Amino acid sequence: MSKYHFDYLDNLESEAIHIFREVAGQFERPALLFSGGKDSITLVHLALKAFRPGKFPFPLVHIDTGHNFPEALAFRDHLAEKIGEKLIVRNVEDTIKAKGLTEQKGKFASRNALQTFTLLDTIEEFKFDACIGGARRDEEKARAKERIFSVRDEFGQWDPKLQRPELWNTYNGKIHKGENVRVFPISNWTELDVWNYIRRNNIELPSIYYAHEREVLEYENQLVATSEFIRVDPGDSIVRKTVRYRTVGDMTCTAAVESNASTIEDIISEIIATKTSERGETRIDDRVSEAAMEDRKKNGYF
Repeated sequence: MSKYHFDYLDNLESEAIHIFREVAGQFERPALLFSGGKDSITLVHLALKAFRPGKFPFPLVHIDTGHNFPEALAFRDHLAEKIGEKLIVRNVEDTIKAKGLTEQKGKFASRNALQTFTLLDTIEEFKFDACIGGARRDEEKARAKERIFSVRDEFGQWDPKLQRPELWNTYNGKIHKGENVRVFPISNWTELDVWNYIRRNNIELPSIYYAHEREVLEYENQLVATSEFIRVDPGDSIVRKTVRYRTVGDMTCTAAVESNASTIEDIISEIIATKTSERGETRIDDRVSEAAMEDRKKNGYF
């Protein structure tokens, strides 16, 4: 018997590396969408295992809404510089001005829908034929409908009823001119898998994933970090609490969870005990409707 123990994390890692190499082999201009969040950081770590000592066969690309957490942006730049890979940043603010787009109004005015325009423009600018991202099937029910190689039409749109079968880890990346494939190497992972993998590989993360004290707005049982991007009304409850983030989106649409988990072991224990998905507990934008995520994805959202 081999002295090496091949566990479920090895299986997930092996599958993800296989997917990365399939992307490199099947596409001419792929890109890795990188936000500085834990899932995209995990993708970068997997890409290092897939391609080092060579360079990545794709750039890192961030669609910056302008509402990001400063900690995530600082980590994004730090990691790109550390590994010596190209980072392309395109700003939603520039798209709003260029196209005369109307921003959402209200207390938590999000640019999530508008970043689709910037993403599609960026794909067109660089002629990307595949975009790799960190979506997982356990995040949200619309994510669970999508294949690992998810084809988008020439308008960037996704049709959940027209998807290719994926049998025996065989991925079909053949597309027509103008079409695009979104690729999800960790689609079969769960939030707990990601954290166990981070622990095993000692992967560095932004500080906001760990317990810290922050000023938050208490609103409808959620804790939203105060910032220039949200509207504080008379009578709103602003408090300082010890919190952490399970997922890192925009400051306008991502709530914190009250927590004292300051280590990976503490976080893993919390995740095991919780009965709510990370997006279900913390993403304000997913509460717009039952099909909020699916509607955005059909229009070109990642």
